[in-house]
This record gives sequence, C-alpha cells and structure tokens, in this order.
Amino acid sequence: MENLTLRQKIGQLMVCGFKANSAVEASDEILELIRDYHVGGIILFGRNIGTPDEILLLNTRLQLEAKNAGQELPLLICIDQENGVVRRLGEGTTVFPGAMLLGATDDSNFAYEMGVATGTELKALGINWNLAPVVDVNNNPDNPVIGVRSFGENPEKVAEFGAAAMKGMQAAGVITALKHFPGHGDTNLDSHLELPTITHTMERLEEVELVPFKKCILEGADTVMSAHVYFPAIEKQPGVPATMSKSIITGLLREKLGFQGVVTTDCMEMKAISDTIGTAQGAVEAVKAGVDLIMISHLPTLQKDAIGAIEKAVENGEISIEQIDAALERVRNLKTRYLSWGDIAKTLDDVKVPDAVGCDEHQQMAEKAFRHGITIVKNEGILPLSTESTNKVLVMYPTNSYLTEVEDKRYSSNALGSVIKEVNPAATIESLPIHLTEEHTIDVIEKALEYEIIIVGTLTASNSPGHIRLIEKLSELGKKVIVIAMRSPYDISYLPPQIDAYIATYEFTTPALRMAVKAMYGVEMVTGKLPITLKK
Repeated sequence: MENLTLRQKIGQLMVCGFKANSAVEASDEILELIRDYHVGGIILFGRNIGTPDEILLLNTRLQLEAKNAGQELPLLICIDQENGVVRRLGEGTTVFPGAMLLGATDDSNFAYEMGVATGTELKALGINWNLAPVVDVNNNPDNPVIGVRSFGENPEKVAEFGAAAMKGMQAAGVITALKHFPGHGDTNLDSHLELPTITHTMERLEEVELVPFKKCILEGADTVMSAHVYFPAIEKQPGVPATMSKSIITGLLREKLGFQGVVTTDCMEMKAISDTIGTAQGAVEAVKAGVDLIMISHLPTLQKDAIGAIEKAVENGEISIEQIDAALERVRNLKTRYLSWGDIAKTLDDVKVPDAVGCDEHQQMAEKAFRHGITIVKNEGILPLSTESTNKVLVMYPTNSYLTEVEDKRYSSNALGSVIKEVNPAATIESLPIHLTEEHTIDVIEKALEYEIIIVGTLTASNSPGHIRLIEKLSELGKKVIVIAMRSPYDISYLPPQIDAYIATYEFTTPALRMAVKAMYGVEMVTGKLPITLKK
C-alpha cells in the first residue's frame, strides 16, 4: 500500500464497467484505468458476455493488464448473476432458477446447491465476485424492481435461503454480495429511475428488513451492497439515500450490526444518485459515509470524474487518508482471501474453459430445482391436459417488452409457445403486444371462439390492463382458461376468479416454462409452494 499514489489507492476502491466493440474486447478506456489509475474492480454486463471461451479470454486479458501494471493482487471481476430474471451469462452456461422459484421449493438445500453450481461456473469463467444473493424481503406486491429477485416475503425464510445461497457460492470460491442494504423490498419505485423512500420505524426495520442481513453477516458475509433508498427513521437529513448515509453505513451496518467486511455501492449512475447529487459528488459522499468500493458501471468520463473528486476531497481534508487506507485494507483482505495470481493463466494461449461450465450434472440439478419450485396455484379439475386430446388449444402470451433496468434485454423473449409445441404440436400460438388495443382484443376474442382451451401467459399483469381485460372476456365466454404467470406470481390478484388453472413460474427462462408446460400436460409432477401471500 505504501508504494501506491493517492490516485492509485482510490483506483483500487473503484469498480468500473466498460463498453467495447465485441464481447471479447476490453476497451481502451478500461485498459487505461487499470494501467494508469490502478482501478481494482471490474463489472461485466451483457454487452461484455459472449461464449464461455470469450468470457474467460476477456477476463484473463483484464487480469494480465493489471498484473503487468504492477497491481499487487488480481482484479475483482463481478457480475449480476442472480439467476432467474436477472442473469448475464448465456450461451454454453447452465440456466439456474432465480430466488423466488428457489423460495417456492421450501427447501434451502436447493439454494445452497444452486449457489455452489453458479459459483463453480462463474469461477471457471474468471468471474470471482457475484453480486448476489438478493436478501431483500419482498413484502410489497407492487415493487417494480425486486419482486421475484427475492426469496419471498418472510424475513426468516429469506434469511435462511440467502445464507444458504451465500455459503454455496463461497464454497465454490466466489465472493458474494448481500443486497440491497438496509432493504429494498418494500418500495414501489425503482431506484434505477428515481429515489424511493421507506418510511418504516426502526422497530419495523429490525423485525423485517434487517433480519436476513443480520443472519448472513453472522454467517460470514463477504460484501454488502448499499441501497439507493432513503430511510428517514435512520437518516435525519432529507433525501439522503443509504449509500451516502453515515448513520446507515457506519452507524447501523458497521457499528450496530458489526459488519467488518467490504461495503460497495450499487451503480452510482442510477438516477436516484445521478439525477440528484450527481455521480462524482455522490462518490465522495459515499466514501465519507463509510463505503469501501464505488461502482460506476458505464461512462469512463464519470469514472475519472469520481476518482478526481475523491482525490480532491482527500487533499482538502474532507476525507482523511486514514479512511482511504482503512477501506483499501478491507478490500485487500478480501482479495487475499479469495484471489491469487496462480489461478490466472500466464498467457492468453493458456486459456481453457473447464468442463464444469454448462455440464450435464448442473443441468440436472437445475431441472430438479425447477421441478420442486414451479407452483400450481389453482386447478379446477382441468389439469393435467391430455397430450392425446383432440381439444383445440390456443396459446397467447405477450412480447416481453417490459423489463426492469437491471434485467438483460438479450433475454427479453420468452419461449412459452415453442415449449408448448414440444408437448402439443397441434396447439395454435398467438403472440400479443404488451399493450393491447380494444381493436386487437376484439380480434383475439373472435379467434378464441374456435378453441376449447385457452392458455394465456402473463408477465406482470398490473402493467398490462389490456391483458387483464382479455382474460376477463375469455372467462365470460365460458372457455377453459389456464394462466401461466411467467414473472410475477401476484398476477392472479388481478384476474377473474373464473379462470380454471393458474401456474406460477416466477421467471420466463426456457427451463422454467418447459417444466410448467410438462406439468400442465401431466408429463412432470411439480411441487412448488407460493413463498408470498396473494391478495384475495
């Protein structure tokens, strides 16, 4: 540490993302930041993800750049691989179930096993830090950004499953991150777009939001990610999010909960920060609050601005050098525990992806979890459907144009039609726009008159009033209606009581939909239980 300049010390406390012309490339800007600023952390997004070979090649290239620049320890290379609706890995890797589907298994052993397998594939690809698990308690059905990313609504259950997932990834040698402290589950706003406020008392936060964080901290949490959410019960200055609150980061997390590991921000370019105090000044305030790592995921200009702003704050005494050194020591200790230059190929020619990535064993493990998590919430005697039946089946589902900011647009399509065709080739498939016009609805209803069974896929019904009206009209026709909730299990609360069957998949991944369809036709037996309460 003694040999680092102030700028290089600050660089070690940065986590930066980058855009390149191809998935296998590192941008000139990120290479400069690694080389000249000693930036010590990298975050990868879908834009950086290619085949397994390309991912490992890219990560090795980044690490060798850091080594040649004289960095003492390897880079932290992180990713949002929560699984389910928030995942970055694609081709050639295993699609593992997300948090709420795992919660629906009612068996935390699945969370541990998926943690080990996910960690194994990440580490094999040169990714050493997973920004997971989400330990927010999703007790707000209208939460636009957490929802199925949570294990459920019960604090103790979220704590149990979160700790199991965390330990699984750690057992595979991957650093974990608890998010989003002190809790993002009871918001109805998305902090990617604006600053949410949670007005609960401290007593209520202790009883619900903090329960999973406390358990995971006691069981050896590596890092904690702060929420861009304002908590007036803890932070008295109006509009200051947890990320920039000394009362929350130092007072609550460090002193009261005793967390001595690394604290990272969520991305400082999210509008809850960038549209209020600004990214660079927000970075300064976060360091003052007690944060160790500043995450700026996209723009190199903002990354350099933040480094410069923190450097200036140290030089003018606003931030003490002792605080920078303490943060650096925590990051260094984390890296020393998990990272070694010996784990990284010496040259790009030595890069080889291990066989564990996308292996049959992982596929079978994931399939077992899907089988135990997919939930038949309602069945009025219509299921299972017969594969031999001559009944005419119409399948309708929306194009997936509604995605939260954290979801990867590469995975926006859903495969409901194709997986139904696998089991029932005679089914008719109809793709619907996310926003149905009255005219389109009339056309669809007219077509539906020719069919005996209607299967409707929903994504988030509360965002699609046209789809709710369509299902109501189909029910009024006396048709047999089966609804598959492909994201939000809360959709049934918006639907007419006359629907004949309701299946929750919690995610629109192909394996989840395939398992649901097989269960619908009696090919598989699924045993999931809702991990949330539905409004009557």
